[in-house]
Amino acid sequence: MIGAELRDRLRSFEPARIEDGDRRRAAVTLALHSEADGQPRVWLTLRSAGLRQHASQFAFPGGRLDPGEDAFTAARRELHEELGVALGRESYLARLDDYATRSGYVITPFVVDAGQNPVTAPNPGEVAELFAPTLPELDVTPRFLRIPESERPVIQLPLLGTLIHAPTAAILYQFRELALHGRRIAVADYEQPVFAWK
Repeated sequence: MIGAELRDRLRSFEPARIEDGDRRRAAVTLALHSEADGQPRVWLTLRSAGLRQHASQFAFPGGRLDPGEDAFTAARRELHEELGVALGRESYLARLDDYATRSGYVITPFVVDAGQNPVTAPNPGEVAELFAPTLPELDVTPRFLRIPESERPVIQLPLLGTLIHAPTAAILYQFRELALHGRRIAVADYEQPVFAWK
C-alpha cells in the first residue's frame, strides 16, 4: 500500500522542467504498486538485446512521445505497450525532474499508482526481464565516479546484482531520496557514463 506520507511527499514535489529546444521528448513511468506482501514496489526493466538503442540496459517503462501526444499520455502508453498495464490519468502521483540525455532527449518521469497485485504481460520485443524491487531495497549507497569528459559525477546505483547508470539511476536516486527520506535533489547534477552518450 502507498501510505499517506509518501503520497504527500510526491504530490508536493515541484519538478525542474527543460524546454524542448532541439531535443526530442520522451517519458518514463515509475509505477508504484504492491504485491502479496503489501510493500510498495516499482518496476524496472532490462531492455531486450535486439533493441536499436540502449539494448540490454536497465530502464523504466517509457519511450518517445508520438506526434501531438503529451508526456503523461506517452508514459502511460509505453507502460501498456511494454508491460501490458493500462492506467488512466487518475493514477498520477507526481512528476519528477526532466533529465536531458547525451543522446538528445529530454526524459520526463512520472510516478503513478498501479494499485495492488497488477497483472503484467511483458512484451518480449522490448523487455528481456522485469524486476520489482521494494522501496527499502532502493535505499542503497550510490557510487559517484569522476570522468574527464564531464564536470558532473557519473552516478551508479548498486541494485539487482549490477550497477544501474543514469538516466535511470539519476531518476531513481531522486525518487528514492524524496520518497524515503523527504530530501530533494536535482537529477541534472548527475552524469551518464560515456558508453550511454550515443
